[in-house]
Amino acid sequence: MKIFVINPGSTSTKLALYEDDKPVWVGGAHHPLEDLAPYTHIIEQLPYRKQFVRDMLAKAGIPVQFDAVIARGGLLKPTPSGIYAINEQMIHDLTYAEMEHASNLGALIAVDFAEECQCPAYIADPVVADEFMPESRYTGIPDIERKSIFHALNSKAVSRKYAASIGRKYEDLNLIVVHLGGGISVGAHRKGQVIDVNNALDGEGPFSTERAGTVPAGQLVDLCFSGQYSKLQIKKMLSGRGGLSAYLGNNDMITIAAKAEEGEEPYKSVVDAMFYTVAREVGARYVALKGQVDAIIVTGGIAHSDYCMKVFLPWIDYLAPVVMMPGEDEMGSLAYNAYGAMKGERTLQVYNPA
Repeated sequence: MKIFVINPGSTSTKLALYEDDKPVWVGGAHHPLEDLAPYTHIIEQLPYRKQFVRDMLAKAGIPVQFDAVIARGGLLKPTPSGIYAINEQMIHDLTYAEMEHASNLGALIAVDFAEECQCPAYIADPVVADEFMPESRYTGIPDIERKSIFHALNSKAVSRKYAASIGRKYEDLNLIVVHLGGGISVGAHRKGQVIDVNNALDGEGPFSTERAGTVPAGQLVDLCFSGQYSKLQIKKMLSGRGGLSAYLGNNDMITIAAKAEEGEEPYKSVVDAMFYTVAREVGARYVALKGQVDAIIVTGGIAHSDYCMKVFLPWIDYLAPVVMMPGEDEMGSLAYNAYGAMKGERTLQVYNPA
């Protein structure tokens, strides 16, 4: 089975062709800022991104002849995790999504190629996968409900991979999964359901390389009404220019970690503080699972850093066994889901939010 995988990011589009579950071609590239600059909204990039994908396939000599196409899921309305056939409701909700993210383009591109091939088009474990227990939704303000937005695709994939490695089922385990990337998410996985996780996109939980995480509400309100900043500027403070970027003017974790390891300030203090905020979130998920935790899985790109792990792990390694699964294989995870669906091993979900 030829499975074509599409993964749009904010400044890149990653592509891959799998035969069954084996990669036979990997492509894609970063998009120059001057190419993206003319677009005010991400949805306006759709024709540009579609043409980019076609150009990459043509350059590689790969014909548009696939048995399935699968894309990274975008900011849909809350829906359970799983693999979904792309339908009209999904296309509508991504086209007119309230929140903007490049992942919203994935399904829209996938449908274009699937129609040409007359093959199925899927997404899997979208970032809005929502399996919250009822208690997780409350905030103290009836007009504001907590949202499940996190690295669902990688978090679910590493959980299943870990379960398989110990001869268990994901649905039989209680896990805390810490995804360390440009955004950081810490999820409580109870018997295959993510019952609580911080909103890793929009200002909740730990601060990260680019995101502010949870900030004191009263002080944030004062900042909003100070007259010094626009709504857009405040939003950028929370996501895009917050966290390490705000403190250090830099979001390159390799450079930041190297300076912190040398003891250079303010790098060391800020990095130490960031991992303390991550550890606090792990503690909250430990409570969500009532202390019944089979393992804490640490994943994402930052998990490759020996220095960062030397700072982070002593905060959490007494709670439960820590399993290191650094990096993220979103392309492989997507292909694995599509292959399972094609073989009838994964049950297809129907996207039909209330």
